[in-house]
Amino acid sequence: MPCFLYSHAGDYVEVLDTTLRDGAQGANVSFTLQDKINIALKLDELGVDYIEGGWPYSNPKDLEFFKLMKEYPLTRAKLAAFGSTRRRGLRPHQDESLNSIVKADVPAAVIFGKSWTLHVDRVLEATREENLAMIAESVEYLRQHGMEVIYDAEHFFQGYQEDPEYALATIEAAWRAGARVVALADTNGGTPPHEVYKIVQEVRRRFPNMPLGAHMHNDIGCAVANTLMAVAAGARHVQGTINGVGERTGNADLVAVLPTLELKMGFRVLRDEPPPAKYSRLREVSRLVYEALGMAPNPYQPYVGEFAFAHKGGVHADAVMKVPRAYEHVDPALVGNRRVFIVSEMAGGASVVLKAAEELGLELEKRDEAVRRALEEIKRMEKEGYSFDIAPASALLILMRHLGLYKERFQLLEWKVVTGPSEHSYAFVKVRVGESVRLEAGEGVGPVHAVDVALRRALTASFPELGDVALSDYKVVLPTAKKSTESVVRVLAEFRDGQRMWRTVGVSTNIVKASIKALTDGYDFALQMRNGLGKKPIGEQRRI
Repeated sequence: MPCFLYSHAGDYVEVLDTTLRDGAQGANVSFTLQDKINIALKLDELGVDYIEGGWPYSNPKDLEFFKLMKEYPLTRAKLAAFGSTRRRGLRPHQDESLNSIVKADVPAAVIFGKSWTLHVDRVLEATREENLAMIAESVEYLRQHGMEVIYDAEHFFQGYQEDPEYALATIEAAWRAGARVVALADTNGGTPPHEVYKIVQEVRRRFPNMPLGAHMHNDIGCAVANTLMAVAAGARHVQGTINGVGERTGNADLVAVLPTLELKMGFRVLRDEPPPAKYSRLREVSRLVYEALGMAPNPYQPYVGEFAFAHKGGVHADAVMKVPRAYEHVDPALVGNRRVFIVSEMAGGASVVLKAAEELGLELEKRDEAVRRALEEIKRMEKEGYSFDIAPASALLILMRHLGLYKERFQLLEWKVVTGPSEHSYAFVKVRVGESVRLEAGEGVGPVHAVDVALRRALTASFPELGDVALSDYKVVLPTAKKSTESVVRVLAEFRDGQRMWRTVGVSTNIVKASIKALTDGYDFALQMRNGLGKKPIGEQRRI
């Protein structure tokens, strides 16, 4: 078995982000031109060394991107254009792909060439000697135009396993021709980590002065592990994408690779800043990419996911309250995240106590009768389809009632919705606040929007502070296996007021009724917290 020794821990590992090129080759991935610019600027702010902006020969959008980026000078990263080695039978100056890289007018080029004899013989249909010439001449041509060249050795690991001497000859040709970095690519993503380590170590032994990089795909779920193993074996350049987007099953996820290199393996990456500063930016760019793709962030994503430091089981929550590192591999603050205690049917009394202590500033006994009753109600409601782990504000309202801390601010007496063939709906609500009763109407795009408009009008008349509260997200989920018009639906509502964010839940066979439950809980929770139950300063950002 190999011995994983980080003999050069503390070395700098440079980062090439290929979200805008290799990431864009993934299924259902399509960045607009503005998306590409926004992501590039955020990557530069993050501090990556190279941003692979696209393949200018393959599509006009990428060529236009490079032109527009002239208006956005980067402060840290170098912009790189991607392409292939020259075509068989052409001289470099005759090759349109190489010339498109030159026309992109960027500091760096990334070109790929063949390392696997299978591709040389049957895909390129070239002689092996000609393939070596194609590699060397392409690198030389781009170097002559003043560009740094990063050479991606496509299918290197498969090529090495079938014909190691030829695979090594291909990367030597690129290096001797002036490639600044030679990135060893596991292009089909099928090489296991121990093989990656062994092969990179052998390449390092054969070419001790060759700057090595790693470009890994995730077809067997090992792209992150393979990238880390390549660095452990001597690579000092890594390539990957934000959130692991990419063709087939994706690329190495830089969101996991970068903090692991620094916090677990002792290497330096990105800017020379303390981890909380640099990795809070990583979280931001992760969400920017999800937003560009129209996807919800993965709550289970390592380091930056909403539930990356969530504790649901009672035993776990109790232990973390005493010794955080008992169940946390790093301090969440180091990566710009936070610890979350989740209330659910799986939780013991400790989770309820911790949530109450954190948000309400209370000290409760785990076996307090009120806590027990609250937990029983939570368990009963989860059997009906509620999910409080993703909507803890509704659970806290239950706890407040059982603790005698809840003060009724309003009561929804009646509601009615009128909808028809147009997109617009109308809603009427009757709300009691103290001795007063208000009847309000609302018009909206769809019944839920109409109800929200009417409800807000009725409540803000008595509680103007709710004017700061916005419904920021709304989702409908079918929580049971039965999927029909009679199904129970779960509605999740997310609210923000510029200082906090909280989520509530409603469940019913009637989607409007479930939505009203989530909406009223959301406004109710805002009023409870505005009236002295929150222990933390109002100005402190926190999720609930």
